[in-house]
This record gives sequence, C-alpha cells and structure tokens, in this order.
Amino acid sequence: MQISIRRANENDIETVYGFLCLLSDKTYNRQLFEDVYKQNIADERNIYLVAEIDNSVVGFLSCHGQLLLHHNGWVYEIQEMYTDEIYRGQGIGKALLHKMERILSERKYDMIDVTSNNKRKEAHAFYLKNGYVQTHQKFTKKGNI
Repeated sequence: MQISIRRANENDIETVYGFLCLLSDKTYNRQLFEDVYKQNIADERNIYLVAEIDNSVVGFLSCHGQLLLHHNGWVYEIQEMYTDEIYRGQGIGKALLHKMERILSERKYDMIDVTSNNKRKEAHAFYLKNGYVQTHQKFTKKGNI
C-alpha cells in the first residue's frame, strides 16, 4: 500500500468536510465550512495536508501557525487530524504528521501544539508515541454561534 501526502486544495473540500463532520460528530454549515476552508488553505502560515491511497483521499491534517508573545516566536497548532476508519493503524496519521514536521523544519518556530478531546484516548497514545508530551490542560467556553 503506497501512501502519498500532498497539500490539500479546493478539490478536497467534499472529502475534508465529510471527515470533519465525522471527527466532530456534527454537521457543519456547508457554505460556511467552504468559505473558511478556502481562506485557511490560502494562508501561507497554515499547513493543510491530505493522505492518498490509489488516488483516494483517506486522511487529513490541518495545522495553523501564529506568532505568540509568550513563546517569543511562532507556534504551530494541529487543529484537526482524521484518518478514514478503514485505514486506521496503517501509518497514515504518522505519515501526515511527519510530512507536516518536515515542512516545519524549513521554518523557525518554538513549538508544535495539539489539543485532543479527553475521550480520544487512542489519539493521546498516538501523539505520545510520536514524541509529543502532555504539558497543559485546555479550558474552553462556548461562543455565540
């Protein structure tokens, strides 16, 4: 099985939309999703990748960069990562992660962050296995949309 990783583009909207709905267990407003997706892939600070097997997209990763005062530099945060359920355990997430890290190796940055829902124990183990350490707890408050 040959996994290829490439930058996500506008042609991937349908697949990525489906992945994110599955990941979050909710249906997003399709038009708003498309608007945000297009804006995010156009932003050079962001890294949006898809994994393909036999020309079918089977995984997705998004990572956003921001310049933070308390890091005195750039921090990149993995926002979403999803692998099609039938392809899990076959190295797709690892391939996406390593491609993102190779891209970031050409930039100056202080840290890569990732937040994962408390219920995603397998994801926590995945990140720990790939060199990430748990350093924080995240607190959220719902907005008005």
